[in-house]
Amino acid sequence: MDHSKVDEFLGRFVTDLAATEAAGSVVIGHRLGLYRALAQAPATPDQFAERTGYDLRYLTEWLRGQAAGGYVGYDPATGEFSLSEEQAFCLADPNGPNLPAAFLVALGMLRAEPRITEAFRTGAGFGWHEHHEDVFVGCDAFYRAGYVAELVASWIPALEGVDAKLTAGARVADLGCGLGSTSVLIAQAYPRTTVVGSDYHAESIELARKQAARAGVTDRVTFEVSTAQSFTGGDFDLVTMFDCLHDMGDPLGAARQVRRALAPDGTWLLVEPNAADDVEDNFNPVGRLYYSGSTFLCVPNALSQPGGYALGAQAGESATRRVAADAGFTRFRRATQTPFNLVYEIRP
Repeated sequence: MDHSKVDEFLGRFVTDLAATEAAGSVVIGHRLGLYRALAQAPATPDQFAERTGYDLRYLTEWLRGQAAGGYVGYDPATGEFSLSEEQAFCLADPNGPNLPAAFLVALGMLRAEPRITEAFRTGAGFGWHEHHEDVFVGCDAFYRAGYVAELVASWIPALEGVDAKLTAGARVADLGCGLGSTSVLIAQAYPRTTVVGSDYHAESIELARKQAARAGVTDRVTFEVSTAQSFTGGDFDLVTMFDCLHDMGDPLGAARQVRRALAPDGTWLLVEPNAADDVEDNFNPVGRLYYSGSTFLCVPNALSQPGGYALGAQAGESATRRVAADAGFTRFRRATQTPFNLVYEIRP
């Protein structure tokens, strides 16, 4: 045995365990608004307790742990903790990456560990709707930042002729819409376009309707509770799916329904997690993140539904292309991509 390699592996373990335990502290900071409070100005623990109204002893431990992880700064000369502009953008700005929401998802999905462990023995599924609400709310809050940054500015313009159609006024179906962020963003960017969002999870649709009302777009955005294999309507100029096809037990049935519902010159915008076709090329930090989420969320949900598929979050382009081809689509291209997503343009 090479003891230097043992030490190297133990170092990786300590880093991972510390990060795992720190997830709870990040979520506490998110729920209590501690990052937003610290972004106001540097503070000692006493000053921070006065600013927030929370318990000094808990805040002291929280601040020190955050500094140890590099999430906040510390000045030994003054005893003050602080957030840099970059840290505040990532942790405290609602229009920023909203990284704490990702930890909210992680803790939410880990609540299901006993059920997922049992599923390894039985092969049973565990539906999206069975997870803790932190999963739904956290996913929307975390993914929304990427959609705000990319959807209107990059993804839609990468599609042939779609931006012009939406500007002139078009019909859009947003499948697996969750809490409706993408539906609302499209409606806000294209005032002449109407959007129908759908999701099988009734609680998410209820929250989506509230979000649309807050945004003032209920005259152009409606929602229905339905699966991607049974959503209503037709002659859509654009059908969208964001990070959800791989979660479905029957992605082929969904693709066939999209084919039926599209106008003859319509477009299917499909956004999926970034993944390589060769499995070893996914052995990196992003791949690790997606495989963990897929083990707890994507694969169990697919196995809870009829259809026989369980693509998982790292299915890759070839598997996605095959689903589209089997559904009768003849044109498929990767329109653009980000470090986290592949964006496909699919046409009849």
